[in-house]
Amino acid sequence: MSNDRLRIALLTHSTNPRGGVVHALELAEALKSLGHQPVVHAPTTGSGFFRPTEAETVLVPATAVNGGLHEHVVARIADYVSHFERPANRRFDVFHAGDGISANALLALRDRGLIAAYARTVHHLDAFAEPRVDELERCSIAAADALFSVSRRGQREIETAFGRHSTLVGNGVSRARFSSIPVAADGKVAALLGRCDGPVILSVGGIEARKNTRAALAAFRLVRQRIPAARWVIAGGASILDHHAYRAGFEADLAAARLPDDAILRLGPVDQDIVPALYRAADAFLFPSLNEGFGLCILEAMACGAPVVVSRIPPFTDYLAADDAAWCDPADAASIAAAVVAALSPDVRARLVARGFAAADRHDWSATAAAHLPIYRHLREAAYA
Repeated sequence: MSNDRLRIALLTHSTNPRGGVVHALELAEALKSLGHQPVVHAPTTGSGFFRPTEAETVLVPATAVNGGLHEHVVARIADYVSHFERPANRRFDVFHAGDGISANALLALRDRGLIAAYARTVHHLDAFAEPRVDELERCSIAAADALFSVSRRGQREIETAFGRHSTLVGNGVSRARFSSIPVAADGKVAALLGRCDGPVILSVGGIEARKNTRAALAAFRLVRQRIPAARWVIAGGASILDHHAYRAGFEADLAAARLPDDAILRLGPVDQDIVPALYRAADAFLFPSLNEGFGLCILEAMACGAPVVVSRIPPFTDYLAADDAAWCDPADAASIAAAVVAALSPDVRARLVARGFAAADRHDWSATAAAHLPIYRHLREAAYA
């Protein structure tokens, strides 16, 4: 087609600051800067996305749900299908889902002949506690007309599990939003943290099994033995999944640890305007995760000048060099603690900060957006053939 300006429907599962949602908003802004017309969709009962965005957005009304995860997923799929059944809402060249919920909606629409094709980004292969949700997830990947991966690990997993190729698009970090330059929000964070006599260790993502928070707590106890004034700040945690059982275990561990009341500060979900300031306030960023599609917060922390402690496993080892981070074995609390203590030492910290800036510079959202375009154009041509 002569007009190279693509109209792209980007679908995500939530308006909360989870990695896939962050990816969708950043991708949309980068696509817009390249001259395309992306529109980010999300089902919600709230007022909008977790942060303002320069891209156009559509909030799909979400119905009330009584039941567990499967009921929630099925309801959100139905919400999306209902929205796109209306012809006026389908005026796009490309339909691109960022998760299993939105991908299953697009699959249903394609099977009914209402759209020609859909693409799916697989951030990582999820295994849910609900077999019916697992099956929906598998179907949404297996049936997609095109697949995108954000890491080489994701590519390998999709090839192994589905025998399919996926296009590697990577991730980026906004250097305008995340930098080492203080702003007014830094004062808010200083007041929020209060007096800190020792180093501040920051983790984001809340208290979840995937984030390995209980092992991080065990490691923090060991760090306190070396650095008694160390303080651990945990931010974030908004999720549609049920983490109550894991959090109960964390609470039991915390009670047994008998740490001072001010040793750990749990902030929960925070306003996004203070997140870069939180990174800047951190003496080390702790991310001993067990399973990530990429780990966007690593690049965010690096861009803000925080040295990173991270698990020596893919996907982190796929895009970080050996000297970019303080590496740890996520299954070993002593290893995590040793990496934190090392990252806090002046010489190592200075090296990691410099390496982190360089790593952040290597990851640009414009490059991520550009990597999508050949597949988008192929899907558009197929749709209009």
